[in-house]
Amino acid sequence: MHDDGSDLKRRGTPESFPVGRKMNVLLTGATGYIGRRLKDRLLGRPGVRLRLLVRNARKLRGELPPGGDVVEGDTFDPQTLRRALEGAETAYYLVHSMGGGGDYERRDIESAINFREACLAAGVRRVVYLGGLGRRQDASRHLRSRIETGEALAGRPDKLELIWLRAGIIIGAGSASFEVMRHLVEKLPVMITPRWVRTLTQPIDVEDVLDYLVLAKDAPLKGTLVVDIGSEAMSFREMMLRTARVMGLRRTLIPVPLLSPKLSSYWLALLTPVPFSVASALIEGLKSETVAQNDNASRHFPQVRPESFEGAVRRALESMARGAVVSRWCDSGGGAACDLDKGEDDLGRAVCRDVRERPLRGLTADAVFVSVKSLGGRRGWFRFDWLWSLRGFLDKLAGGYGTNRGRRDERDLEVGDKLDFWSVADIREGKRLLLEAQMKLPGRAWLEFKIEGERLIQTASFLPRGLLGRLYWFATRPFHALVFPDLIRGVIRRARFLK
Repeated sequence: MHDDGSDLKRRGTPESFPVGRKMNVLLTGATGYIGRRLKDRLLGRPGVRLRLLVRNARKLRGELPPGGDVVEGDTFDPQTLRRALEGAETAYYLVHSMGGGGDYERRDIESAINFREACLAAGVRRVVYLGGLGRRQDASRHLRSRIETGEALAGRPDKLELIWLRAGIIIGAGSASFEVMRHLVEKLPVMITPRWVRTLTQPIDVEDVLDYLVLAKDAPLKGTLVVDIGSEAMSFREMMLRTARVMGLRRTLIPVPLLSPKLSSYWLALLTPVPFSVASALIEGLKSETVAQNDNASRHFPQVRPESFEGAVRRALESMARGAVVSRWCDSGGGAACDLDKGEDDLGRAVCRDVRERPLRGLTADAVFVSVKSLGGRRGWFRFDWLWSLRGFLDKLAGGYGTNRGRRDERDLEVGDKLDFWSVADIREGKRLLLEAQMKLPGRAWLEFKIEGERLIQTASFLPRGLLGRLYWFATRPFHALVFPDLIRGVIRRARFLK
């Protein structure tokens, strides 16, 4: 659904787009948590002609309006950047390399410099960048990288304007921070909390972040402007207690000095949907204060009145209850754990397979496919759901996602969606669903459902990596003999209720 500007008006922000003329805008990171939502805000606006730069165009949801287009590639390819920025007046920089390996700091700076120089060559007037709150001298490794990225983009203020928005913890359905808080509050009546939960930060409603981003596109500003955004300052402890109150729960937090950041990261990874790497980055970021260092938000964007913390939590919970989660923290990333391959060559080379077939027996293909698309999440995996949960728990111990990541929408799936420890690699309505495993594995694994004629075909495929991979496949075959026949039977059985 495209935003028509009514949300900005309801929140007290006047329409800021020029009348009678379209501005050429490039949006990078359009498949990420913020990027997906910003894309929906900008699409169809009368003053915007939108172009998207994405690594994988298959992960885009919805259709671009007439005049919009997509460039597939990344910021490390000069030719791609030239095509993406051609004719652009404003460019949103919403990419980072954290998922791309241990050298993400170097890659972040290289990417930002590439983008800045390409903007200069293309005659781009303004770049809008979203980074994180924090001071360089005590920032975590991840936050320091975001600061250095902003500094790289700001390297030519005489030629290229930069509006550098800096946000703390973002509160919204599907955001990593909100998912962590919600799961902790739901699962633990009593929590033993380490020192880092007392550090001050400034949370902000995701809708407020989008308001600032939209307005920054054509605000009457020059040079480089750093804009720190957020609502009132509070500790993570206070955020959890306030979240509990909004949810109608009573929770007790007991502070102790013994839990190290690493041990806390494992604890969060086991109890919440985020893997160890995300939990660790969150905790490292909370070890030092992340509060606003300037008042430029109120000075230059007085139209935006930040939502209260309770209001942001309430909005996020309502979105989840309606099944209206636009994006999630795991929608995009630079590494194999979050992104999708463009082809299926590896699937074709898989040497280990478990194939099951069942006749439709009078059921329509549509009814069966609706049943297929409803797998996982709250509905689980039928009779042996406990075995799937056990596998997810073991994956969590290994630093993976586990099954408590759930799914974005309980009724529908799209390419790029996450489903427990799977990712949707391909979907053809009424015909095929292909899931790729995102577990910690000695190889690559897929689960495919195809409807051919009057039969449902379910195939589990595995491409082992070395001897360990082959041993893993054979060691798990006894479990496959339980879960896979039950899975296809359950899909058909449930489809009968959907006739």
